[in-house]
Amino acid sequence: MHASAYVCAASAVFGIGYTLLASVLIGRFFARAVAEPQHCPPVTVVKPLHGSEWALLHNLSTFCEQNYAGPVQFLFGVHDAADPALQTVDELRRLHPQAEITVIADASLYGPNRKISNILNMLPHARHDVLVFADSDVGVGPDYLRNIVGELEKPDVGLVTCVYRGAPDPGFWPRLSAAATHYQFLPGVVTGLALGLARPCFGQTIAMRRATLEKIGGFMPFVRHLAEDHAIGEAVRATGETVAIPPMLVAHACVESSAGKLLSHELRWSRTIRSVDPLGHLGSVFMHPLALALLAVAFSDGARWAWLIAALAVAARFALKVGVDRALRRRQGGLWLMPIWDIVSFAIFVASFWSSRVRWRGFSFEVDSDGLLSAARDE
Repeated sequence: MHASAYVCAASAVFGIGYTLLASVLIGRFFARAVAEPQHCPPVTVVKPLHGSEWALLHNLSTFCEQNYAGPVQFLFGVHDAADPALQTVDELRRLHPQAEITVIADASLYGPNRKISNILNMLPHARHDVLVFADSDVGVGPDYLRNIVGELEKPDVGLVTCVYRGAPDPGFWPRLSAAATHYQFLPGVVTGLALGLARPCFGQTIAMRRATLEKIGGFMPFVRHLAEDHAIGEAVRATGETVAIPPMLVAHACVESSAGKLLSHELRWSRTIRSVDPLGHLGSVFMHPLALALLAVAFSDGARWAWLIAALAVAARFALKVGVDRALRRRQGGLWLMPIWDIVSFAIFVASFWSSRVRWRGFSFEVDSDGLLSAARDE
């Protein structure tokens, strides 16, 4: 028991160091300048939709309110012509009559990843060579397209993706989900990039030229991938082009309205990371210094030194919150949520090793060692 206490304590101390480093690196990341484009070529924004969302109209509207001089085509796709998301698109047309909006309703499926099937159904209708793929639950600032195109103009850049902040729906559980995004996901990505340990690509934004899309064989190779965004990024890197991650944020809607939905979403995300980067996922144990310190307290029968490490872990996490809030130039409430989430997220991390099953959009899937989906046996 005492040996376990010392192992947990050492891991917690390492995690405290990581947390303090992350609180510094995140400020440096967002202090960099964002690229401005030399030209404003025509752009097609591709948006797969599925169901109604509380902030869907607002999020879609942000794409129609861009400070961008070039033509923009908005391409929305659903699998079901009766999908309630189309009512929101009708309202979007009313609010933004100048926007060029195309809607594709096509039930064709090419594999278990329904989002990729949706995109494949839309792509033949994309008119422009610069393609920006963005999830339905994403909101952006008015210079989003300018900055994306500016990054895409840089030499050797084949794809541009973006980190994101949480934009919670009303309620406690969405706020907890947003706290996880701000104070666990975001610092982890920025620190991984700074140390050369991360090669991310996020479905919240994937921008590329049509020529790059053709180089990777289109989207058909990704119809069985759970983490299709990561796989797309790796495919672009394999062509010799780079994936740019500019110091800008998009907003990702946090919509989990219950404990069950939040845990299911986070567990799917954790198992996704485990499937694409098992070693990195295992190393992410150091992102949980408070939980590790509390285990040291338990294994040491409440030794004073273990409680001191736990107090230092709490202080480090609060320092990270200050660093993140300053970097994002947003004062986030809910300081008391952080210790709660730290314990919950550690439990999710442990649970991610117990099963390879995920639930996504109402369907259950098994995930193999290559991160490929297949229907769960009981479906």
